[in-house]
Amino acid sequence: MNLFEKIEPLLLRVQKPARYIGGEPGSIMKDKSQIKARFAFCFPDRYDVGMSHLGMKVLYAVINKRPEYWCERVFAPDTDFEALMREQKLPLYALESLEPVRDFDFIGFTLQYELCYTNILNMLDLAGVPVMQRDRGESIAPIVCAGGSCACNPEPLADFIDMFFIGEGEELDLEVMDLYVKMRDAGATRSEFLKAAAQIQGVYVPSLYDVSYNEDGTVKAVTPRDGAPAVVKKRIIENFDACPAPDSFVVPFSEIVHDRAVTEVLRGCLRGCRFCQAGFLYRPFREKTPETICEHSKKLIDNTGYEELSLCSLSTSDHSRIEEMMDGLLTFTENEHINLSLPSLRVDNFSTGLMNRLRRVRSSGLTFAPEAGTQRMRDVINKNVTEEELMRTCRIAFNAGQTSVKLYFMMGLPTETDEDIRGIIELAQRVVDMYYEMNQRPKGKPVQISCSIATFVPKPFTPFEFHPQDTREMIAHKQKVLEEAVAGHKRIRASWHFPDTSILEAVLAKGDRRLCAVIYSAWKRGCIFDAWSEHFRYDLWLEAFAEAGLNVEFYANRPRSYDEVFPWDHIDYYVDKAFLIRENEKAKQAQTTKHCRLSCAGCGVTKVTGHPCFDYTQTSES
Repeated sequence: MNLFEKIEPLLLRVQKPARYIGGEPGSIMKDKSQIKARFAFCFPDRYDVGMSHLGMKVLYAVINKRPEYWCERVFAPDTDFEALMREQKLPLYALESLEPVRDFDFIGFTLQYELCYTNILNMLDLAGVPVMQRDRGESIAPIVCAGGSCACNPEPLADFIDMFFIGEGEELDLEVMDLYVKMRDAGATRSEFLKAAAQIQGVYVPSLYDVSYNEDGTVKAVTPRDGAPAVVKKRIIENFDACPAPDSFVVPFSEIVHDRAVTEVLRGCLRGCRFCQAGFLYRPFREKTPETICEHSKKLIDNTGYEELSLCSLSTSDHSRIEEMMDGLLTFTENEHINLSLPSLRVDNFSTGLMNRLRRVRSSGLTFAPEAGTQRMRDVINKNVTEEELMRTCRIAFNAGQTSVKLYFMMGLPTETDEDIRGIIELAQRVVDMYYEMNQRPKGKPVQISCSIATFVPKPFTPFEFHPQDTREMIAHKQKVLEEAVAGHKRIRASWHFPDTSILEAVLAKGDRRLCAVIYSAWKRGCIFDAWSEHFRYDLWLEAFAEAGLNVEFYANRPRSYDEVFPWDHIDYYVDKAFLIRENEKAKQAQTTKHCRLSCAGCGVTKVTGHPCFDYTQTSES
């Protein structure tokens, strides 16, 4: 049932109607009569955000490469269009076919940010699919699934999702779809399929696990039943260079957040920053060769017509052949006037050669992430960056004609003091002073240092998962210290956010499945688009906690002992808890750990992969 006739009259009544019509260049259309299974890939945020997400582009291409499967895109409608959808009884639909999502075999959500959880419930409700998984009966379709980085702790969504994909999905998604078609055609029920799917590595079916609690509210045990594995191990793509990569993107009609071609150059991170969840979730560190990167990038530019190419990774400058890769990319980006963007640059391996290459294709300011203002705090978080390295890097940038640098920091880190907060501005001022002391600085151009300071959120599968988050009052105090420190510094701009969203993020990141009741209650009270300040209603969330008999402080502001059973302990991302404990103890002593290319810290990944991540007989300090 194509819904175009119902959609068209509504488009002139909403902002950005191009979000809702589909038909963009690069979108994949198929003959429905030849399709064995349909996958609705749902991004629980606005089209403008979701269309910028590389993971959606990758899995869209991977699934659609199979002729018998059809993956279509679905986004959360903004509030103006949602109101019209409900008024006109228009169900949530996919952009390729303009057909209702409820008619698909799979409704799959990508979990990239905890504050999108209420949007998942809202999208299911708009689709006409029961929000609670227990209410979906025994009809095998649709299967509601979810994956992505936030799936590392799936428990706060356990009541709503039939199955979670743990780890990397390029192979896993297709294996599950193959099993589904086989069992559906054999007449299997929903519960029969879920029990069978739970035997596939990387599949977590929360309804097959019972959770018990201690008197103090902590988790006592997570007990599998019906043959489900006691521990669910993540999936990884070992041969990353051969991993499928899209050579074309859907090109939107309207502007999106990151409107450019994107190529993934490496996966994982070798640094071991103790606050960074992604750095541990995506281990082991894997690179694509410069040849593969250049080939994919050239095809993307040719097929999409984009005039900007961004290299995607957690730490682009850690690629072992980055200058060779840049030379290869420059052979076509320069000639075709393509802007080349390298986010995630490291302070400690930024070179004059790399800067010179960037100058040829980029004129905007550079961004670096010292993360903390004092060396003690950088050692606590294992950033392994010194002030001398930051100054050297900024000097290289200034010598090349740059006059603006953006620096990322965090506040609320474990062991942090007011002195560490003031150190952020003091460090930025020393960068300013260094600029004006240089003999070869750009004449007549003032320097501008922008400091963006985020509130630290302790996350699962990091050495800081044991630490409490600062309370609202502590964060407010530190923001006041920061405000006083930056006053009078004309060449420094500092920005930070109200802490309530970060507090809720910490609660949902480290919560158990009792939070399902809180999320449901918050959604029923009208909480959607919680990631957007104009929609965020912390007061309604507090009401939802009170109704469920729970409180924010238990989840966000409570230190956790090393022997506590965490809600995510039955999910295995290959990083040993013993390693996280060792790193946590080193953090308390402000001791650093060398990055993976220099020596193996024994995180546990090699026990699974069966081989070292690096050839230590060939590597040297970079």
